[in-house]
Amino acid sequence: MLMLPDIFQIVITGLLILVPIALIYKKAGFNPMWGALVFLPGVGLLLIFLQLALLPWPNQKQSGREF
Repeated sequence: MLMLPDIFQIVITGLLILVPIALIYKKAGFNPMWGALVFLPGVGLLLIFLQLALLPWPNQKQSGREF
């Protein structure tokens, strides 16, 4: 049985993980709600890294060449 302080600790830890990832998504031009992927056990963080690494960022300035 979870005690009330345990629930607060879980919520605070979740926010400490979710808020920075949501800010990264916002600066990249993505919807910050994609940060909720981090809570998928095992593959969530991998999906976040792959999405940020492989998809073109919406706020990236268009230049003549692609990287």
